[in-house]
Amino acid sequence: MEIIAGGVTAAKGFMAAGTAAGIKYRDRKDMAMVRSQVPCRAAGVFTRNVVKAAPVIWDREIVSQKGPVYAVVVNAGIANACTGQQGYEACSATAAAAAGALGVGEREVLVCSTGVIGMQLPLDRISEGAKELAGLVRCGQEAGLEAAESIMTTDTVPKEAAVRVKIGGKTVTVGGMCKGSGMIHPDMCTMLAFVTTDADISAELLQEALSCVVVDTFNMVSVDGDTSTNDTLLVLANGCAQNEPIREKNADYEAFAAALSQVCTALAKKIAGDGEGATALFEAKVTGADTKEHARTLAKSVITSSLTKAAIFGHDANWGRILCALGYAGVSFDPEKIELYLESGAGSILIYRNGSAADYSEEEATKILSCPEVTARVDMKMGSEEATAWGCDLTYDYVKINADYRS
Repeated sequence: MEIIAGGVTAAKGFMAAGTAAGIKYRDRKDMAMVRSQVPCRAAGVFTRNVVKAAPVIWDREIVSQKGPVYAVVVNAGIANACTGQQGYEACSATAAAAAGALGVGEREVLVCSTGVIGMQLPLDRISEGAKELAGLVRCGQEAGLEAAESIMTTDTVPKEAAVRVKIGGKTVTVGGMCKGSGMIHPDMCTMLAFVTTDADISAELLQEALSCVVVDTFNMVSVDGDTSTNDTLLVLANGCAQNEPIREKNADYEAFAAALSQVCTALAKKIAGDGEGATALFEAKVTGADTKEHARTLAKSVITSSLTKAAIFGHDANWGRILCALGYAGVSFDPEKIELYLESGAGSILIYRNGSAADYSEEEATKILSCPEVTARVDMKMGSEEATAWGCDLTYDYVKINADYRS
C-alpha cells in the first residue's frame, strides 16, 4: 500500500469543487460538491443520536435503496437539524438543483450539512450554490483541497488522505476528506467524511467493509463527549480502476478493506488532532487486553476523561487520572499488574507498574508531554488484544469557542 497526496479526487473519475454560497458565512467558501463521472455504488454509516438531522434521513434512505449515486453536495454553517418537514424539503430542493444541473436523478444525489442546529437553510442560496458547483467541479488535487476547505466550520485545517493499492493486478485508489473539530464522540463523531474509490466492489461488500472499518477508526475518536445530530460517513465506489469485480470476501476484498481502513484512520486522527482549541493529539493505546471490546472500552475511557485531557494540556504526568479512567470504564482488571507508559516524539517513559508509581523523572515526563502528539500506552497483562483511541487535550480555548458558537 502506498500513501499518496490528495483526497476525494485522488481516485479515477472523481471531481470536486467549492464555492461561497453565503449560507451562513460571508467571508469564505461554504459549499462543496464531489461528483463522479460515472454512477457509483454507495455505502454509509450515520449518527446514533436519536435526534437526526434532515440530511441524515435523506442519505440513509438513498444508501439503503442501493441505487446509483453520482454526487454529494455539502454545506457548512447551518446543520439543517431540528428543522422538521421544511428541513427535509430543503434536502430535496438541494438535490434537485444539483441533479438538474448534472443531468441525473434527484435521488441520485446525496446531501450533507454541518453547523448550527435549529436554523433553516436559505433555499435560494443553497439551490444556486448547488447549480454553480455543478459547473465548477473538476479533476485534480487542487479541486479536492478546495472542497475540503469549503466544508470546514471550526476546523483550523482541511483534512484529506489517500492511498493506492494493487488489487487483481490493477491500481486501486482510495481517497477521502472530512471535517470535524467539536461535538466529537465515539459511535461516530460530529463529523462529515467522504471517501471515494475507483474500486469495482458490490454495494453489499462496500457497506460491510465500511461498517467493519468504522469501529476501529472514527468510532474511536472523541473530543468533548458530545455526539452530533449530523454524523455521516459516505463511501462512493465507481469501478473506474477496472479491477476484477469484488463480489466475495477474498484476498481482493481484504486488500480493499485495508486501504479503506488506512484512509479512515488517517482522517480520524486528523479530526482528533484538530479538536476545538486543542494543542495536542492525545492517543490511548491499550495492549494485552483479554478481549477486543474491552481494549476499545478502556482506550476510549482514557481519551474521554476530562481530567486526563486537562493534564495533557498542562503537560502534567498525573497518571492517577489515567488509572482512574481505566477503573471506571466497566472492565474488570487487576491494577497491580498493569504497566503505563507515556510516549511521544521526545521519548518513552514507564510511569506506573506493580500497583504504584515507577521511578521516573518528572522533568522527562513533562518533556514527553510537551510534544504535539502524545500517547498513553497501557499494557493490561491479560491477553493479546489491543485497541487505540484518539482525542485531544482540553484547553481554555475550547470553552471560548463554544461559549459564543452561535453568535
